[in-house]
Amino acid sequence: MSNNASSFIAKSTIKSADLEHRRKINFNIGKYNATVPLGKQQFTDVMTARERAKNAKWRAIEHLDSYLEEFEKQITSRGAKVLWAETADDALNEIAKICDEKNCRTVVKSKSMVTEEIHLNDFLEKKGIESVETDLGEYIQQLDDEPPYHIVTPAMHKSKEDVAKLFADKLNVPGGLSPEELTLVARQKLREKYIQAEIGVTGANFIIADIGAVAVTENEGNARLSCAWPKTHIVIVGIEKMIPGMQDLALFWPLLSTYGTGQKVTVYNTIIAGPRQPGETDGPEEMYVILLDNGRTNLLSNPKTREALYCIRCGACLNACPVYKNIGGHSYETTYSGPIGSVITPHLKNIGEYKHLSYASSLCGNCTEVCAVKINLHELLLDNRHEAVLQGYSSLSERLAWKAWKTASLNRGMMNLGNGNMKNWVVNKVFKAWTQHHGALDFSKKTFNEMWKEKHATK
Repeated sequence: MSNNASSFIAKSTIKSADLEHRRKINFNIGKYNATVPLGKQQFTDVMTARERAKNAKWRAIEHLDSYLEEFEKQITSRGAKVLWAETADDALNEIAKICDEKNCRTVVKSKSMVTEEIHLNDFLEKKGIESVETDLGEYIQQLDDEPPYHIVTPAMHKSKEDVAKLFADKLNVPGGLSPEELTLVARQKLREKYIQAEIGVTGANFIIADIGAVAVTENEGNARLSCAWPKTHIVIVGIEKMIPGMQDLALFWPLLSTYGTGQKVTVYNTIIAGPRQPGETDGPEEMYVILLDNGRTNLLSNPKTREALYCIRCGACLNACPVYKNIGGHSYETTYSGPIGSVITPHLKNIGEYKHLSYASSLCGNCTEVCAVKINLHELLLDNRHEAVLQGYSSLSERLAWKAWKTASLNRGMMNLGNGNMKNWVVNKVFKAWTQHHGALDFSKKTFNEMWKEKHATK
């Protein structure tokens, strides 16, 4: 068992028994569950909308090379600079060059999972550069020195009382402030940083090929300030965020907001197609777009796992997953948690080190049921398990156990042997993996086959 797997089991064991944690998560996800059905009412046929979105992402991923080139051609024609990063280190090195060139001391950053993926804040801190999260949830997590707990809602595991205490401890404000008062405190602190920052960093929810632009979705306006106020704007985005054309936003924006938060559409939706143009009164003087691979082409090259690149990061699968709701986001110890994280992380990193995530599932299929773009997530988890075995990442005892099970299952005589106590002893005492985390199995004294024969033999 890898160190990552051992740590995952230890943390998830502790967290799953934490009833206060479960109360907070159920409360917050309960509010999500109440609003999403209302958001879906805007669609005449939500199933058709999801199918259309999946088809659009299929086109984008199947022709990703040509769409990326088209995007680069269009956005560079308006003065933006496109940088290609094969790895996280490549992306960080490009950012370091830009920061050195601009003599940067402060960076304001909007919510971006891909910057969490490359550990941008830690990198900038080591260079003596202050990196400030401007999304309220991310700001809370940064103050608490924690990574995001959830793809969409970074501080989902915290109650308003937790946040009030954190602000009192870290920002020297009175304790017991209301959510409205806490928001005003954060606004005052963050607006000072917008003025100081030489560089603003954002992610992108979508890359638009035909017009050469990035689309950013948010509720607080902090992303707009991060990209418009500083003189330099850096976009860091995974190559899988591509959509074919601007007209696709009419589908993807409401679909993302509905499945992400239950809104019909988020408060701020911005299309950024380059730096400030002649005659424009605001916007950055320079714009860089870093297109990040960092393992995504591993998914792209696999015909089965390629479907995972359709993900629009709405977070619906996390909210639906019984495992995630019990063990929490931090137990996964990965940037992307929940079902989608369990699918993509072994391919973005190392399948031997992260194959355990594919077993962090009940295979109930609820993640597939709620996916905004109809990714077959539970099937991809099974494919990951199969891939790990094919690559030799299974223990000798596991292989022997399954071989014995297969041999016995294909032989009716062997299945009828040792009913009851014998089978109980083999499974519960010899192969102890099951009983480490489950109750002991108690096999029937007779198999159905034996009972059937006895019934018909008396006639």
